[in-house]
Amino acid sequence: MAIPPGPRYLFSLLPFFLGPPAVVYAGLRLADTCLGLVVPTWVTVAAVVLARPFLSIFQRYYTRYKDRKAAAANYASIVPHVEEKRPNFGGLSIMSALVKDLKTGYPGDMTLTWMEKYGNVFQLRLISDNRIVTFEPDHIKAILATQFDAFDKGPILYKQFHSLLGTGVFNSDGDMWKFHRSMTRPFFSKERITHFDIFEDLVSRFTLDSATEFLFGHDVQSLSAGIPYPPAYAHLDTETFKKHPSNEFVDAFLRSQNQTAVRTRLGPTWPLAEFWGDKIKADREVLDRFSNPILVEALRKKDLEKKDAGADGDYGDSLLSHLVHHTQDTNVLKDELVNLLVAGRDTTGCTLTYAFYMLSEHPEVVERLRQEILEKVGPTNRPTYDNLREMKYLRAFINEVLRLYPPVPFDSRMSSKATVWTSKVPGSKSYYIPANTRVLYGVFNMHRRTDLWGPDALEFDPDRFLDERLHKYLTPNPYIFCPFNAGPRICLGQQFAYHESSFFIVRLLQQFTNFRLAPDVQPPESKPPASWAETNRPKAREKIMPGTHLTMYVKGGLWVRMDPLKSEIDVV
Repeated sequence: MAIPPGPRYLFSLLPFFLGPPAVVYAGLRLADTCLGLVVPTWVTVAAVVLARPFLSIFQRYYTRYKDRKAAAANYASIVPHVEEKRPNFGGLSIMSALVKDLKTGYPGDMTLTWMEKYGNVFQLRLISDNRIVTFEPDHIKAILATQFDAFDKGPILYKQFHSLLGTGVFNSDGDMWKFHRSMTRPFFSKERITHFDIFEDLVSRFTLDSATEFLFGHDVQSLSAGIPYPPAYAHLDTETFKKHPSNEFVDAFLRSQNQTAVRTRLGPTWPLAEFWGDKIKADREVLDRFSNPILVEALRKKDLEKKDAGADGDYGDSLLSHLVHHTQDTNVLKDELVNLLVAGRDTTGCTLTYAFYMLSEHPEVVERLRQEILEKVGPTNRPTYDNLREMKYLRAFINEVLRLYPPVPFDSRMSSKATVWTSKVPGSKSYYIPANTRVLYGVFNMHRRTDLWGPDALEFDPDRFLDERLHKYLTPNPYIFCPFNAGPRICLGQQFAYHESSFFIVRLLQQFTNFRLAPDVQPPESKPPASWAETNRPKAREKIMPGTHLTMYVKGGLWVRMDPLKSEIDVV
């Protein structure tokens, strides 16, 4: 039986807590035996009890001294740290606030407060670790590209994500990451991402079916479950709908991603919050039950090909059929299935969700998109690859959605060695980044900076990717826009995601118009609190409740009405 996370974590800390007292006690006993040095009992007890606290204090200040010395040697400075006015023993209040912000706050709102006070780079000193947070494009460029070898996922993130992602491509470094990367790269060539037949059926679970068909050669037919009733009529949902494997998968996936996000806020101490049981394990079992039939079928086909003496080495059309010819380790394959479904479903699903949120808020954009569709595709034709390439406004629209609502709003790495970042503050020294430091970067806040995007950075305006603002802001500084990451770990499915989103939008706008939000059927958790409207922050404009876990989503779902082009009937 597996040891629960809490006891396992505490057991791993025994050398940390018991080592110094044991050394002190042994030293005093040795002094008594060999030197005849008589130490009073109370001194022995005090020395043993205080050994660990004193050593921790010494290590903390020595580390800071060592970092300052190393920074000075590199003509750099230490990143400023966040100071809390209220009691903040070991950063516990900051950790608590981060978890609360994740569950009920607006994405990036707390970090925006710190940005206003400390600038675009600051440090969080927590009981478990120090974290450097940056929203500077040059630093993000260093993490993802120019200093790529100095940053990796690291052991802490690996443990936090392992229950969900295992050893998959999003949770691996080194040779394992290179293996996954080399296996997936061939399946995102132009020839494959322009094969649009798999996109034909377009409804709410479109991205899940498209991803499983494209990546695994197996359509899970989540569309057959039907669509949900609004929350007020949820009692009308059938048992078939509730127990459909795809719906169980989506619910389990959401819960597991939310719990993974909580772990990242708690740092290395996360096992204490799941003391007697891994809160992701049961949901991961649901995900495996969903993916097992796909894996079994792929392995069966592989065995049949192996028995076929005339096999010519063609591994089939899907990524999974290729993977099973390179490894038969079912755990590796299961992990990769989950990782690819994160990439294939959640990121594009996020983009489309917020795309239709923006269409509901900006009818003038809908009309321009429809005009472009009529000119380039026609009222009923299916779009081709060449059609989509010609649709400049559609691409600008998607880019603007990705700018304001990036699918992965925040990410992190661990510095594997010390490095230096240039400071953007005039007259300031560069920043020294110590080795083994957790570094967080947030494109959500960076994408909304007025000094990078202009005074209208908070406005939704696709034309910024077409007019003079493109050449003024983005062209000379491309790392201000990183919705798909960058560098060696850039999203391989970037163009696939663009094509998938474009195809969906075109086909829906050929059939429907007059998009608007449906607040009368929104569940309570999807409505922003009234206090948001009283602030001067970006959240004051929101009419839905954005949420984040591994990716962005809308809490409670996005509920909209739309009219058929030739009918006045409302569709929810």
